[in-house]
Amino acid sequence: MIKFVVFICGAIVMSFEILGSRVLAPNFGSSVFVWGSLISVFLAGLSAGYYLGGRLADINPSSRKLSLIIIAPGLLLLTFPMYSTAISDWIFIKDLGVRMSPLLASSVLFLVPSVFLGIVSPYTAKLMICSLHTSGKTIGMLYALSTFGSIIGTLVTSFYLIAIAGTNALIMGQGILLIALAIPLYFMNLSCTIEK
Repeated sequence: MIKFVVFICGAIVMSFEILGSRVLAPNFGSSVFVWGSLISVFLAGLSAGYYLGGRLADINPSSRKLSLIIIAPGLLLLTFPMYSTAISDWIFIKDLGVRMSPLLASSVLFLVPSVFLGIVSPYTAKLMICSLHTSGKTIGMLYALSTFGSIIGTLVTSFYLIAIAGTNALIMGQGILLIALAIPLYFMNLSCTIEK
């Protein structure tokens, strides 16, 4: 279950980034500034998430807490169409320039969900590490799964999903998928006692 969760969260974070370009395009176009803003914000969010995930994982980690971590971005993505256009339009009207406008819009719309999705990998690593002798293998496997998920999410979204569904529908679908992943986790008891 944990491996599947890591894979799906990795897929969603990159799929959401690809879809982010379409969210920003009506107001800010698809220039190098838009892509630079998106990539930087997602990387910043993931970096912060990795750090926070490591800190949270050291405080009595549980699958129930992991479910709440995953539900948070799920709710943000599920409700995304309700607030994204209004925020993007408001920033566009402020006319902060071709660099600052997409950077601010990217930060407001995408930073928080990417932080939560970044928390998943280090948090799940702590749940899965049962022996210090295999901790490196476990961590490497989880990050490989997350990255492989990101590759699949990028390709499937850009090659197929965008052509058959609208941006808002896809983002809401990602939110539903995250919530669906989180619900069974809430009722599980996944943890390991580390053997030194």
